Amino acid sequence: MDSLQWVDLTYVQKHKHENPDNLRDMYYPNLKGYKVKDGSTHSTSTAEALSMFFMRFARKGGISLAIFALSYVPYVGRFVLPAASFYTFNKAVGMGPASIIFGTGIFLPRRYLVIFLQSYFSSRTLMRELLEPYFSRVHFTKDQKRKWFHDREGLLFGFALGFYTLIRIPLVGVLVYGIAEASAAYLVTKVTDPPPPYSESAGFAASQQTWTNKHEFLSLELSNLDSMHHRSKQNSGQAQSDIPIPSVEKASH
Repeated sequence: MDSLQWVDLTYVQKHKHENPDNLRDMYYPNLKGYKVKDGSTHSTSTAEALSMFFMRFARKGGISLAIFALSYVPYVGRFVLPAASFYTFNKAVGMGPASIIFGTGIFLPRRYLVIFLQSYFSSRTLMRELLEPYFSRVHFTKDQKRKWFHDREGLLFGFALGFYTLIRIPLVGVLVYGIAEASAAYLVTKVTDPPPPYSESAGFAASQQTWTNKHEFLSLELSNLDSMHHRSKQNSGQAQSDIPIPSVEKASH
């Protein structure tokens, strides 16, 4: 949440000479008022958090071991890891790239495919952990959360894979993780709408399942990402002055 507050402060400072009515609504002032709820990667109970951690990774470890063992089955074993890669990446990047991965995987040594799949699943886990401060406050159902990730899967995969690779670098990995947290907060402001006040949040999670400005955002240049100022539909009748704008001076503290 501190990262999200920093993103809002930076946004205000960057556009301080523009008309405030043309700027997007803030994320931090409203979101900090949402009640934190235990989720799939967050729990206020240490014992429950540990049990969720072990259950989650035991399930993933079991699936990985089963796939790896099947890859040693005579005749069909050589197709197991490429097929698993195809199934996984078809959902994330589409049929074309997934087919290329499958075709290439047939001729690659087994260890490279294992590293490839491990990197994918680890980066996906990293992405979910970075977004947990958002999901612990905006309460999605299991199906809504699945649809939320599915609609943004390609972008989230590229974002997380880059940071996962950098985090694995010795000595600088811890520093990179801090940058990843701040970057994830910035990402939230690009792939979601500003949250309404908690008292008006009914139905907000359901409205976020689809990334409404996906095509417009993905067509922007990296230097022009802030040009799309989308205002919260839930607050369409509320004046911008009703939402507290962070003071720019606070950024120096």
